[in-house]
Amino acid sequence: MKRIAFLTLRDTAGLVIDDDLAIPPLAERGCAVDTIPWNSAGVDWADYQMVVIRSTWDYQHHAARFLATLADIERCTRLENPLDIVRWNMRKTYVRDLDASGVPVLPTIWRDRLHPGGLEDMFDELGHDEAVIKPVMSGNAEGAFRLDRERIAAQGDEIERYFAERPLMLQPFQRAITGEGEYSLFYLNGEYSHCIVKVPKPGDYRVQEEHGADIRAITAPDDELLGAGAAAMAAIGVPLLYARADFVRCDDGIFRVMELELIEPSLYLRMDPAAPARFAGAIISRLAERAGR
Repeated sequence: MKRIAFLTLRDTAGLVIDDDLAIPPLAERGCAVDTIPWNSAGVDWADYQMVVIRSTWDYQHHAARFLATLADIERCTRLENPLDIVRWNMRKTYVRDLDASGVPVLPTIWRDRLHPGGLEDMFDELGHDEAVIKPVMSGNAEGAFRLDRERIAAQGDEIERYFAERPLMLQPFQRAITGEGEYSLFYLNGEYSHCIVKVPKPGDYRVQEEHGADIRAITAPDDELLGAGAAAMAAIGVPLLYARADFVRCDDGIFRVMELELIEPSLYLRMDPAAPARFAGAIISRLAERAGR
């Protein structure tokens, strides 16, 4: 029986993780799965035919160690997704690459750090009265602030302290997030798998279920949304074991990329009855590809 490792985090309290749904269909295909915290000591990664990055949702606090661990894994066995993709996707500056490839993205203002009084200048440059500011590297909406020009007076000092030594990005807030919601398209082995829409709870803008958002499956996504997803996948350049593309429909009707999640996205396998088997099949295909080399 082949052995596969799913990388997770040590403290899973309060998190919704459904990767274990793929374990039974993998077992049916002759693969045993061990779920291992990514920062575990003494693991012989060579014992596994594949290591799959899954719910490593604390990596941003230990980025150098995380990358070193992945490098060790990749020297021993097949890592999915591969380290070069992780490095590219770890910092949200990948949005600039998508933009250069012609993929519709939100207008974004970038800074290496936030200087005192710099928020007003960023708002002027962005040309919008409401925006979201967030770190260039973060997860689960950590460090994100929704603000308008009035809130700058109330929150400006707090935000300036937070970003005083931290790279940041500012994007216009999209009101469709709180109404229509944010769409997530999932791709397995480069092929479209399933789709969900995430609507924040009243009074919030964060779309993670840990923050109370309502998650719904979409059985027949809009053709324009599927086209936007295909364009984002094409910009990556190679089919990946897994990928998630998050979109919002902007005021001009265009679906624009919010995030391209290629490191440790929740795949929401529970939202589509066939998704766990599709994920298992994608893993088996990658293993067969490696065996055929």
